[in-house]
Amino acid sequence: MSAPATETVSAGSTEIGQVVLRAVGISKTYGVTKALKGVDFEVRAGQVTVLFGENGAGKSTLMKILSGVEQPTGGQLVLHDEPITLENTVDAVERGVSIIHQETNLCPNLNVRDNIFLGRELRTRIGGIDYAGETEVTSRLMRQLEEEIAPQTLVADLRMGQQQIVEIARALAAETRILIMDEPTSALSASEVEVLFRVIRELTANGVAIVYISHHLEEAISIADHAVVLRDGELVAHEPAGGIDLPWVVHQMTGRQAEYDFRDEPRDSGEVALSVRNLTVADHATGRVVVDGVSIDVRAGEIVCLYGLMGAGRTELMETLAGRDPMTAGEVLLNGENIAGLSVGERISRGLGLVPEDRQRDGVVQLLSVGSNLSLAGLRSVVRKGLISRVSESGRIRRGMDEVTVKAAGPDTPITSLSGGNQQKVVIGKLLMTDPTVLLLDEPTRGIDVGAKGEIFALLFKEAQKGLGVLYVTSEIGEAMTASHRIVVMHKGRIVREFDPRTSTRAEVMAASGESASPTTSTPTTDQAIGGTQ
Repeated sequence: MSAPATETVSAGSTEIGQVVLRAVGISKTYGVTKALKGVDFEVRAGQVTVLFGENGAGKSTLMKILSGVEQPTGGQLVLHDEPITLENTVDAVERGVSIIHQETNLCPNLNVRDNIFLGRELRTRIGGIDYAGETEVTSRLMRQLEEEIAPQTLVADLRMGQQQIVEIARALAAETRILIMDEPTSALSASEVEVLFRVIRELTANGVAIVYISHHLEEAISIADHAVVLRDGELVAHEPAGGIDLPWVVHQMTGRQAEYDFRDEPRDSGEVALSVRNLTVADHATGRVVVDGVSIDVRAGEIVCLYGLMGAGRTELMETLAGRDPMTAGEVLLNGENIAGLSVGERISRGLGLVPEDRQRDGVVQLLSVGSNLSLAGLRSVVRKGLISRVSESGRIRRGMDEVTVKAAGPDTPITSLSGGNQQKVVIGKLLMTDPTVLLLDEPTRGIDVGAKGEIFALLFKEAQKGLGVLYVTSEIGEAMTASHRIVVMHKGRIVREFDPRTSTRAEVMAASGESASPTTSTPTTDQAIGGTQ
């Protein structure tokens, strides 16, 4: 375990454990909503302070205030014992405070190097941009993060995990002294997480203060020096890492012992609803085969988990099934009909829809309300004489919100005001309103708290009991073990093994995927419930 708060060790001119940033009585109000209620929060040099809390607890709001994104309604920030006001993020960066946001904030039309140095370009002696110097630093950062990404690679061509690596590299390039990480590992593989944790310890050894937010609870506990818990906008608990464990964190976050284990749910699967035969997919840019002769069936009423490491070909498989990417060979049958030549819209109308990995970019329309997002995919069902019936649409929206338990003031609430968990419920609800036969979900709980994860899986199992077939991708072994009827493991573009989660162990599933149990993922062979493994 890490050192208690009372210990201080010299790291240059900074004492490890010394408070470098303090939030005193911070409050934040949006209209009538009190997002933060008099929060006191401390950040210590050379140590990792982990901030726990459910979606909507106020974590991201507090971090936005600490990094200059937003101004507090009340309270005071104190940096190195000096009261300050952070005017904006540029002001914060100049004072040594940087943030890595949960949702990537990159320019897809620029390359990796230009994204890393955007707004703080290196200059030559005559004032021009030092592209050679920036390329050298970018290459060094990629080596440090053990990621083979060329500096000139367009960000648009990177997968989600690689984009998150670029976000981390951008923060490292700023040579910050206080680094806020909001869900930095939500799209990373286990090996990438290990590299990031090594980098974090290198930073803390040099006196950098880290604030770390993650819904991967075991992972966060393993890196923590201090734990702080927010609930409903208030700080409800804080403790040195040596005094916490998983049940303590879950209880402080939720006020209850949250455990979700669906392995013993009824298994009333019917006929094969989705049948994939010898499906092959090639990368459109390189021609490299990313899905290699995959065959898989999903039955009505069955929940199948597709588990594997990042880069195994899972996302490419899901997007091809949904009609977003072309297939090279094979066939896809939905209720016996070959749908290989159909568009995304045609597949949705036939009963096959995808909840995408990146809900912010591909799942919701951020300019629309909750209700408009919910009804978007099923508008055809409320068209009367060529016009949308607002009465019919309104009724469907309210039933949809009740069905997926979206927590919002009403259908007119802006989608961007919802927590990540509730936004994901809207994306799922949008497709459920099309009356699907099979629902595909790519990392459905990425960046979602333990309570919302349980609610989403409870919803999926309820729909499965009505006959819905579900195929979902996850990188979290706890979810795979406790929230599926069957686990299918994918490795290097191929299906390599299948498991019954009732009779298999984590170690077996992870070994099949090519993953080894690391300090952030190792657990006893008897699998605990989701609420106890995230």
